[in-house]
Amino acid sequence: MLTFSIPALHEEKMEQARQYIDSLTKPPGSLGRLEEVAIQLAGMTGEIKPNIAPASLVFCADHGIVEENVSASPQEVTYEMAMNMVEGGAGISVFSRMIGAPLAVYDLGILRPVPNEKVINKKVRPSGTANFLKERAMTEEEAWQAIKVGYDAAQQAIREGAGCIIVGELGIGNTTPSSAILAAILEIDPETVVGRGSGINDEQLNRKAQVCREAITLHKPKKDDAIDLLSKMGGLDLAGMTGAMIGAAEMRTPILLDGFICTVSACLAELLAPGAVNYMILSHNSVEIGHAIAAKHLNKQPLVQLDLRLGEGTGAAIAYPIVKAANVMMKDMATFQSASVSQK
Repeated sequence: MLTFSIPALHEEKMEQARQYIDSLTKPPGSLGRLEEVAIQLAGMTGEIKPNIAPASLVFCADHGIVEENVSASPQEVTYEMAMNMVEGGAGISVFSRMIGAPLAVYDLGILRPVPNEKVINKKVRPSGTANFLKERAMTEEEAWQAIKVGYDAAQQAIREGAGCIIVGELGIGNTTPSSAILAAILEIDPETVVGRGSGINDEQLNRKAQVCREAITLHKPKKDDAIDLLSKMGGLDLAGMTGAMIGAAEMRTPILLDGFICTVSACLAELLAPGAVNYMILSHNSVEIGHAIAAKHLNKQPLVQLDLRLGEGTGAAIAYPIVKAANVMMKDMATFQSASVSQK
């Protein structure tokens, strides 16, 4: 068991950022949400012109729940896509290169042994999680172990120079535990948040909702207990992301959230380490119907709407240039005084 301490936002620096933005050569408020993001970054980092160099962290694991016909893709794809990521061909690979973000891919429980040493072997359960319709997905100790992997990964990336963490996942079937966890937290029918994931048909969609419903009835998870939720119905990849977010928040480092699965993990991070949500920026609004519901729960507004649903952290990497634009505005834009421009 770990204990966490999330620092409060730096209110004084946020006010300084507001004043500085108003001194830039533009009408007040004319750069809209970029100004809001710049103020958020100041509060998170305690600096008006912070380092926000990105780093991408992807946590991979298999899910026993795929036995219940809830996914359009075979489980083997988790292994194959992990290889594709480190070989440079996956979505998160190309978009991370685009923004200059080093990419680290962690294996927390891919069913098949991964021979490529570029995939960082941190297996907590070599067989992945169990089928949570029949038994607990993992033990509480394993949930903590996976959280610790993510926590350490984020803090290592920050020590190596990262100033913004992009968190992603890979695990066939992982929208099902995400749906079950979100439904349990909000005490709503899983049908409200269950989406098509990688492209399931109507029969599978109905099955997916029923699986989540039955699992909640079976396990009776505690809605305010992240470890209970993860161990009963979660995934190792979700736990890794949860830990990474907490690790970044503890070090006052912005976290750029991706889609549905990532945002459900953000809900878990906030349960486990209150205040972590203050260090999160939501990159986009996923097509997955549960994403907007999870985002509303966290009181987050997306930066863009691009109808994405790939996962992996891709939406966050694509939206990162908007965050960088806010940062560049603070670093490079002239003030009225420095540019000798008249100001009312």
